[in-house]
Amino acid sequence: MAATETAPGERIRLAVGDAMCPQRGALEHLTSRWGTLVLIALLDRPYRFSELRREIGRVSEKMLTQTLQTLERDGMVHRDAKPVIPPRVDYSLTDLGREAAEQVRALALWTDVRMAAIEKAREEYDAAKA
Repeated sequence: MAATETAPGERIRLAVGDAMCPQRGALEHLTSRWGTLVLIALLDRPYRFSELRREIGRVSEKMLTQTLQTLERDGMVHRDAKPVIPPRVDYSLTDLGREAAEQVRALALWTDVRMAAIEKAREEYDAAKA
């Protein structure tokens, strides 16, 4: 490996360690509380705003709007506003968004499968600290 090259894992470590790097911001958008849920929901099908809000549950209109705008800016979500009365806006994943959503869903599924081990580790940690 040349002196200027870094291993893939090293690039990730450096990216996460630098608060100003663009990868960190994108990662935060993808893994935010609402970003993750939006991406996973949109894997199934496109949604209108109100449908998506019901599907996700317990998200304010303001937070869902901000999340969708952020994901749209990052190229993950496509907003399709139809010029009809009443206005109709559909949200769907772009190809980039679908790729990211599949990764996020895999992490969510792994967490679901491994939750018992995580809870056990927490209990052991808390018991050792008490």
